Amino acid sequence: MSGANGSSTWRNWAGNITARPAREVSPASAAELAEAVRRAAEDGLTVKAVGTGHSFTAAAATDGVLIRPDLLTGIREIDRAAMTVTVEAGTPLKRLNAALAREGLSLTNMGDIMEQTVAGATSTGTHGTGRDSASIAAQIKGLELVTADGSLLACSEKENPEVFAAARIGLGALGVVTAITFAVEPVFLLTAREEPMAFDKVTGEFDALFAENEHFEFYWFPHTGNCNTKRNNRSAGPVAPPGRLRGWIEDEFMSNGLFQVVCSLGRAVPATIPSIAKVSSRALSARTYTDIPYKVFTSPRRVRFVEMEYALPREAVVGALREVKAMVERSPLRISFPVEVRTAPADDIALSTASGRETAYIAVHMYRGTPYREYFTEVERIMTAHAGRPHWGKVHTRDAAYFAEVYPRFAEFTALRDRLDPERRFGNAYLRRVLGE
Repeated sequence: MSGANGSSTWRNWAGNITARPAREVSPASAAELAEAVRRAAEDGLTVKAVGTGHSFTAAAATDGVLIRPDLLTGIREIDRAAMTVTVEAGTPLKRLNAALAREGLSLTNMGDIMEQTVAGATSTGTHGTGRDSASIAAQIKGLELVTADGSLLACSEKENPEVFAAARIGLGALGVVTAITFAVEPVFLLTAREEPMAFDKVTGEFDALFAENEHFEFYWFPHTGNCNTKRNNRSAGPVAPPGRLRGWIEDEFMSNGLFQVVCSLGRAVPATIPSIAKVSSRALSARTYTDIPYKVFTSPRRVRFVEMEYALPREAVVGALREVKAMVERSPLRISFPVEVRTAPADDIALSTASGRETAYIAVHMYRGTPYREYFTEVERIMTAHAGRPHWGKVHTRDAAYFAEVYPRFAEFTALRDRLDPERRFGNAYLRRVLGE
C-alpha cells in the first residue's frame, strides 16, 4: 500500500476546518483505494477522501482513514467519437483544463476557480453561471465508485443508473469516486464583457441580462449602490486577452494584492470599510477580452475567505438580494467582500442545488479571521425564507429535516445511501447533520 502513514492534522484552504485522522493513505489506483477501504472496515474505521480543501464545511473531515488524492491523477482516455474524457478523481481542474486545451477540447462550463480536484468539485456541486449550461457535475457522463464493501462500481445512464442519478453530487456519502467521465466539446472562444452598473439598474433589468447572455453574473459591493457585471458569450474570435499590464492590474493587483491590503485594513479597522468600498467599486472600468473558456471563466483567488452561498428559485433572487442590501444598510455590519449573483438551469441530479428548478445563486464572503456569524446568520434567514438550498461545500447551518423539505428527491438519495453504505463507512459529523442518522 503506497503512502500509508501516521496521523497529522489536516486543514482546509480557508483554515476554518481541521481534522486529525487515525491514518492517511495515498492510493495510486482504484484497486489500492478499494484495499484501503477494506482495511479500514477490518479496523472499524471510517473513510473520507479529501480534495484540495476548498470546501468551507467539514464534508471531508474524518478521525478515521483520510484518503489523499495526490497519486490518483491524470487523463485515462479521450474518446473523440463519444466526445468524452475520463480522468482520475484526484486530477486538479486546472490540469484537466490545460490538458484538454492542448487537445483542442474544453468543458462547456465551469466555476470561477480551478484549484479543486475533479471529484471534490463535482461531489459538492461546484458551478459557474449559465443560462443553458449547468454545473460541472451536470457534465458527467460516467463515474467509477469504490463502495463500502470495497467493490468497484461503474455508473452511467446505462450502468447502475439509479446510482448515477445521485452519485454525480454524492457528498462523499455513497462511496469514494475514483474516476469521472466528462462530456467535452471542441474548444471555443468566449468574449467577456465586464462593466460597472448601478445596483438598481442591474436588479431592474436582471431578467433581460440573464436572457440575452449565455453566462451572466454580477457582484454588488456592500455599503454602495454599485455593481460590476460580467457577460460571457461565445465568439468567433480572434483571441484578444486582456493587455498584460491591464490584466495584471485588474486580476492580480486589484483582485488579490490591493484587495488583501484592503481586507486586512477592514479587519483591523471595520469603520473604514464603507468608504473604501465606495472608492474601490467606482475604480472599476469596463473591459472586454476574448480567450479560450478556462482563461475567461476562472481567475486566481489568493485572498482567503469564508463563504456562504444559497441557491434560490431564479424568480426570487432579485427580491432576496434587495432584502440583503436593506439588512446590511440597517445593521452595524461592515462587509469588505462583494456579494456574487450567478445562475444555473434546472438539472436532474438528486442533491444538486439546481435539481428540478431554474436557479440563481447569492454568495456572501467574509475575509478570513473576521467574525462572520452575524452576517451569515442574517443572510441565511433571508435565504431560507425563499426555500433556499445552501451549497454543500460552503458555510450553512441547515440539517436533514430542512433538506427533506427543499429537495423533492432527498429520500431517494438517503435510501440509496442506506443500500450502498448501511454501516456508514463513509460517514462523518457533517453527513450526520445534513443527511440524518
